[in-house]
Amino acid sequence: MENPILKDPRELFHTEKFEKQDQDTPALQAKMNPKPDCGEKSYVGNKKLENRRVLITGGDSGIGRAAAIAFAKEGADVAIQFYPGEEKDANEVAECIQEAGRKACLLPYDLREESTPKQIIEQAVADLGGLDTLVLNAAQQISKKSIEELSIQQIRDTFTINIIAMFELVQLALPNLPAGSSIITTTSVQAFDPSDHLLDYAATKAAIANFTIGLAKQLASKGIRVNGVAPGPIWTPLQLDHGQPQGALPDFGQESLLGRAGQPVELAPVYVFLASNDASYVTAQIYGVTGGEAINL
Repeated sequence: MENPILKDPRELFHTEKFEKQDQDTPALQAKMNPKPDCGEKSYVGNKKLENRRVLITGGDSGIGRAAAIAFAKEGADVAIQFYPGEEKDANEVAECIQEAGRKACLLPYDLREESTPKQIIEQAVADLGGLDTLVLNAAQQISKKSIEELSIQQIRDTFTINIIAMFELVQLALPNLPAGSSIITTTSVQAFDPSDHLLDYAATKAAIANFTIGLAKQLASKGIRVNGVAPGPIWTPLQLDHGQPQGALPDFGQESLLGRAGQPVELAPVYVFLASNDASYVTAQIYGVTGGEAINL
């Protein structure tokens, strides 16, 4: 009898402290050290999403990038929205999608601009020939140690990007989504255990969790499933772009039960499952990928 293939989760990926580093806005994955593993080489597809037409916001780096690459390797055509200025990362993702033999569509739009959601949906539908899967993942995360330092403009921007854009994108996409479609949001462990330095970000993530379950109740009668993923500390460009308190980056993720930060590719199978027909009886759920921290509604 052959031995089972087991991997100690404590010893996977990057297990050491991170070096001190930061970037100007927008932070690029291409400049990170170490560069996050988004499944460029490590993810292996199994044709679970053959010929699906997917829109992913924030799809150029981090978790959105991992989802985009995995979806393409599973057989989907993918449109990715990204913040203008992140073209280098977006082009890398497009290359990965095309190497998987699928169509890649790049949508450089700033979600803070009023007309953006309409343009994103219209272009995605036109380029992909339809739409059946939404991964609403784009986010702004800026650390501020006190509410006195938190500008109202930052609060407005964080809410606009993180949750208001979700409402608009779903409203505009809905007429194009047939029965069997899937909507997946990215919330966070911050929705359930907020950090004091991420007051606005954590509040939006709590709103996203609530939005996800409420929307699932609305759309079940249309045969559309809605679920969310709640990541814990994941090594992404968000952390380098003022996403962590000064001096905190080297220890990022080290306090998780598994003793390390997660990598974006470790979330990809969850997004694939929730989008696929394997999850046909799964809706109104939040899946935690947190390294051990509990999530509760």
